[in-house]
Amino acid sequence: MSDGRQEEHGHRNHMRAINAIYQAGSVAAAVESGVLRSGILYECVKAGVPFVLAGSLRDDGPLPETITDMNAAQDAYAALLKPAGLVLCLGSMLHSIATGNMLPSWVKIVCVDINPAVATKVSDRGTGQAIGIVTDVGQFLGLLANSVPTATEAR
Repeated sequence: MSDGRQEEHGHRNHMRAINAIYQAGSVAAAVESGVLRSGILYECVKAGVPFVLAGSLRDDGPLPETITDMNAAQDAYAALLKPAGLVLCLGSMLHSIATGNMLPSWVKIVCVDINPAVATKVSDRGTGQAIGIVTDVGQFLGLLANSVPTATEAR
C-alpha cells in the first residue's frame, strides 16, 4: 500500500479501512483515536470542514456517516453547497456529476480525475462552468498545497 503498486488480494485493503473506521464509530472518532492519520477526511476533521458522504446500492460498508437515503443525501449536499463559490471535485465521477447538477451556473467547478472521460462527462451533463484537470488526485493536491500560501505567508 505504501507505493501504490497492485498486489495480489490488494482489493481487501479498502474493506479493512472501512472496518477500521466503522469500529472507531465515525470518521471523527477514527481521527481522534489515531486510527485515521492522513487523507482528505482526516484533514476535514482536523480543520473542522464539513463533509457529506453519500452512498449507493453498490457501496461496500458503508462508512458510519454515509447517508444511504438519496433524497436525504441530496438535501445534505444542497445545504453544504449553498454558500459555495468554487467546488473541487476529486476523483469521483458520479459525485462530481451529481454535485455539478445541483449548483447554480455561477459556481465554478474544478473536476480532477485521472480519467479524461470524467472531466468531459461533468461538462457534458450540463455543467458548463466546469474546468477539467486530468491527473492523479494525490499529485494535484500536493501541488495545490505547495502553491497556496499559508495564513502566515499571506500576511
